[in-house]
Amino acid sequence: MTTETASSQGVRLVGQHDLAGRGDGMQVMRHGDALYVGHAGSTGAGTSILDVSAPDRPQLVAQWDAPANTHTHKVQIADGLLLVNHERFPYRPKKPLGPHSAGVAIYRVDDPFHLRQIGFWSSGGKGVHRIVWEGGRYAHMSGVPEGFTDRIWMTVDLADPERPVLAASWWWPGQWTAGGETVDWPDGHRVAAHHGLTEGAYTYLGYDDANLVVLDTSEPTRPREVSRLRWEGGATHTCLPLTDRGLLVVTDEQQHDGPHGEERRIHLIDIADPSAPRYLRTLPAPTGPFDDLPQRYGPHNLHENRAHSYRSNRLVFATYFSAGLRVYDLSDPQQPREVAHWVSEAPAGSAVPQANDLFVDEHCLIWVTDRGTGGVFCLEPLPDLADLMAEAAS
Repeated sequence: MTTETASSQGVRLVGQHDLAGRGDGMQVMRHGDALYVGHAGSTGAGTSILDVSAPDRPQLVAQWDAPANTHTHKVQIADGLLLVNHERFPYRPKKPLGPHSAGVAIYRVDDPFHLRQIGFWSSGGKGVHRIVWEGGRYAHMSGVPEGFTDRIWMTVDLADPERPVLAASWWWPGQWTAGGETVDWPDGHRVAAHHGLTEGAYTYLGYDDANLVVLDTSEPTRPREVSRLRWEGGATHTCLPLTDRGLLVVTDEQQHDGPHGEERRIHLIDIADPSAPRYLRTLPAPTGPFDDLPQRYGPHNLHENRAHSYRSNRLVFATYFSAGLRVYDLSDPQQPREVAHWVSEAPAGSAVPQANDLFVDEHCLIWVTDRGTGGVFCLEPLPDLADLMAEAAS
């Protein structure tokens, strides 16, 4: 299956793989010539591994299923290990489900294309949603253990990756109902940890309808709340600090289908003082008839400036579901501007494209997954964007 480009500026499509007809791609990460893709869950696939030594001709090397009633849609690789989440799926089942797997699976990556599971951390409850780990002793993650209303933020000690243990937890007061806490937020308002990224001593944590929580994580086993910030809009997802800029880029995830779903945007926050974050503005929304389309239109994931990837404190790469990939230049925070985009045609079996996650590798190739049926795409910057990326690299 080959999906064509519907609209582009600054990038071109060089390769695609439909993941053997199981194209519900979620988190994507490249390590050397191996590309690891977690699946959203609709096909039952769990994790795919591709050989991308020839990016225009990616080859599927391995693919395994998720456990029953479970999806494993997130991947994190570092220090010779791959971490994969296990979470109940569907999130809101229409009928009772059977048993599911809940926690994090740990694989040894001696051979990047043929992995061996060596450990598993059991979270209990609904399982782990998001993992943040770039190597080292501690992995951080959101999930719903038993006794909590929704996802909390947890730290797992990987000193012995065959026997990982919980090292710390932080939650919004009121979430631990099994411990006697009482919910004090209104019905329909979701208070749930989603995704946190760190700069220096601070972790910037998206907390769904509660928006932003800033934690002092200088001692990983003793996270401490520093501040909060609220704004109009909910479903806060990723909070990306731009190194040494005093700026935070935040996506509010679109969780509703269109046409004319609830508006979600990408926000810019001043974090020069982490104890007093200050709202600045939204980034420009894509131009085009996207709001009239079915399925999701709005932000989701950001390229996270991980080690061993392309890194910039100026250029921001985002997926926008039916509006594809969007690239922003924040050299002037007062006037953020879109400098590139790419939108696929609707993949076979989908009404519209649904760009889901992305990873910009060390070679400046942009890997984008599709939530529906499109699998994974490889994009290459054209000369103007390539020059800008070289100038803005950090």
